[in-house]
Amino acid sequence: MSNLNVLIIIPCYNEGANIGKLLDELIQLKISRVRLQPLPVNDCSLDNTLNEIKKRTSTFLDLPINLGIGGAVQSGFKYAHKNNFDAAIQLDGDGQHPINEIKNLIEPLINKEADIVIGSRFIEKQGFQSTIMRRAGIKYFKNLNKFLLGLKITDSTSGFRALNNKALQVVCDYYPDEYPEPEAIVLYTLNHLSIKEIPVMMNERQGGQSSIRSFSSIYYMIKVSLGILFIYIRLKFNGKRNPL
Repeated sequence: MSNLNVLIIIPCYNEGANIGKLLDELIQLKISRVRLQPLPVNDCSLDNTLNEIKKRTSTFLDLPINLGIGGAVQSGFKYAHKNNFDAAIQLDGDGQHPINEIKNLIEPLINKEADIVIGSRFIEKQGFQSTIMRRAGIKYFKNLNKFLLGLKITDSTSGFRALNNKALQVVCDYYPDEYPEPEAIVLYTLNHLSIKEIPVMMNERQGGQSSIRSFSSIYYMIKVSLGILFIYIRLKFNGKRNPL
């Protein structure tokens, strides 16, 4: 059996305090019959993120303008598809996502059990569970997805995900920009891609600052809700693969 080529996409904005340690751990990670290639995506960081990346790898993307989390991740998806990777993993650059769970994340892809695999902190409710406000928002999106799609996703904001080549073709055409993870659930489901959640034990952010902060939580909820409804209506009733 040939090796599965997997690209690990790491969107980075001001992650100089975290990205070096993360890349060191990824470079050391070995999984049987899987070839892992980390791809940091520097989204115009203002700190020493790019220098920390260059110390450890020559394979990275340095975006000329700030695209935000969605644009940075989609740049990685396009790189994976263009370079014929079998699968891609989305991994935050802040140290929250457990490196030792990568093997479990890609196993359902190897076994053809799903097109997208999401690491959820809420299945077994172990590890860092986020703030009360964030948990309330995640529960809201879980109920919204169930109402619209009949699908139960316990951690729709999780950025710890694996996609197979079939899913990569969809996200190369279109991927939500500012807060993509909850909206992408609708995109995947209405493109007839199967989703599987696995339990993971996430860590607390190791440094830096989250892009979703308490003062913007109401804005986040409203914007993402509208984004979810927009994608749902366009795909559900127009029958188009991408909502543009």
